[in-house]
Amino acid sequence: MSSSPASFPAPAQPYGRPPLRAVQVLGGAGAGSSAHVRSLATGLAARGVRVTVCAPVAAEGEYDFTGAGAEFTPDAASALRAACAGADVVHAHGIRAGMRAALALRHGLGRGRGRTVPLVVTWHGSAPEPAGPLGRLSRLLERHVARAAAVVLGSSSDQVDLARRRGARDARLAAVAVPAAAALPDTGKTRAELGAVERPLIIAVGSLVARRGYSVLLDAARAWRVMEPLPLLVIAGEGPLRPELTRRIEEEGLPVRLLGRRRDADRLLAAADVAVLPSRWEGRSLLAQEALRAGVALVATEVGAVPELVGDAAVLVPYGDSGALAGAVAALLDDPDRRTALAVAGRAQAATWPSEDDTVAQVLAVYDELMDRPIS
Repeated sequence: MSSSPASFPAPAQPYGRPPLRAVQVLGGAGAGSSAHVRSLATGLAARGVRVTVCAPVAAEGEYDFTGAGAEFTPDAASALRAACAGADVVHAHGIRAGMRAALALRHGLGRGRGRTVPLVVTWHGSAPEPAGPLGRLSRLLERHVARAAAVVLGSSSDQVDLARRRGARDARLAAVAVPAAAALPDTGKTRAELGAVERPLIIAVGSLVARRGYSVLLDAARAWRVMEPLPLLVIAGEGPLRPELTRRIEEEGLPVRLLGRRRDADRLLAAADVAVLPSRWEGRSLLAQEALRAGVALVATEVGAVPELVGDAAVLVPYGDSGALAGAVAALLDDPDRRTALAVAGRAQAATWPSEDDTVAQVLAVYDELMDRPIS
């Protein structure tokens, strides 16, 4: 059911023009894309845009798009078609969302004015192509979405290049800014709760799925068992790999705790000595952004958009190399001066990223441009 909060009235529009109507489409409840849409909804609504967010109900419960000044509608196909039919522009986030939005837009024209509603798609990150039929299907979906979009916004340079290879008519770099968490100084309470008062604390955050590289991370944790004091690795997230990871932790006696889904990942991160990102691929990783902003030393795999995002402010290792991952973390735990230097470099690197206002302004400029551009 859609709702429109009375506390966010749209400002008067210039020259009596009706407000721009923008539909934001989420294909899932991923933390990075959901936080980005929440940020966009807030900024666009504040600028007089009428925003509708079409997303899973779980995403609305977590990110409160209506509280940001948007209308919310569940992502059922009929609701998406109705929302798109009344839009001036539709902005999808991710390949899956782009495909659903492109299909929905086939069912109508924008606001009864006989014009095709332009589709903008932000590519937040694409995994390496799987082999065989799945790979062919992945390329087919990417080509369809790239060609259906009036503009593709790539969250990193490699995403822009990929969109162009898939046939995008207009692909641009548009770094995704997400809200910066408030500084949460650790008083020791969090470490005490986790059982890491007098031992190093290592943190990873993300869903328990294969692409996160947690099997490699557990291999690294096995190497840390010889360290004194014994580090504790905590993983915040939930997913289908929990039974497999739990079995390994128990059978191998690994110093690892699976915390499940947490709403206080920023608090956990503030308490950590080192953050780890062992993924097989990443776009503009939310964990990497939060770690650098918080001044927490980061060890990450050198994949996707990570090198472009972190620059020299993190330690990068090859994906799948548990020895390199274990060694990089151990070296940081033994070198507090190096961790301090990375904290300084991380905050400096974060200061170079676009702000939320920058991102909203760029997206709104794209929308305005499309209002005056014939859509083929």
